[in-house]
Amino acid sequence: MICDFFLSNPLDKKYHDKEWGVPVHRDRKMFEYLLMESMSCGLSWNLMLVKRPIFKKCFANFDFKKVAKFTDEDVKRILETEGMIRSERKIRAMIHNAQCFMKTAKEFGTFCAFLWHFTNGKVHRYPRHHSGEWETRNELSDTIAKEMKRRGFLYLGSVTLFSHLQGVGIINDHSPECPRYQELQKEFPPEIFP
Repeated sequence: MICDFFLSNPLDKKYHDKEWGVPVHRDRKMFEYLLMESMSCGLSWNLMLVKRPIFKKCFANFDFKKVAKFTDEDVKRILETEGMIRSERKIRAMIHNAQCFMKTAKEFGTFCAFLWHFTNGKVHRYPRHHSGEWETRNELSDTIAKEMKRRGFLYLGSVTLFSHLQGVGIINDHSPECPRYQELQKEFPPEIFP
């Protein structure tokens, strides 16, 4: 049985089976997921998957170096793109986040190195996540969100960061009964935390 919350439609299931929880170590891919998580504030993840091709078109194929240089003209272009989420605040925040992303990557060598250093490069597994109580944040996401806020990132609170950490494989949060849990655990053995 796969994780219940990905059973709703084929797009979600495909994301679950191919992407969710696979450790990401390439900055461009990390920025893609970070941008989608930030854009999802107040919206569903399924909508982000549906709109991913539009985000790709609007945000230079997720090239954070190009996005960091976007101007008011780019904001206008994005707002006028058919199917795009028309939130100027969010669009400007994505450009701002790209600039913060670049600064952080420069300091750590890569942005991925920055994010993974919080777990010493290890995938984390929290058995309590499947104890019957639904969690949307934890100590790790609280710590990272606080540091990213200090670095100027926007729309990336602890709940959003928790979801991001699940998506990029820093936390393996597949259900233990899910075939992907076993596959990922075998390929990327996690450290277990209470």
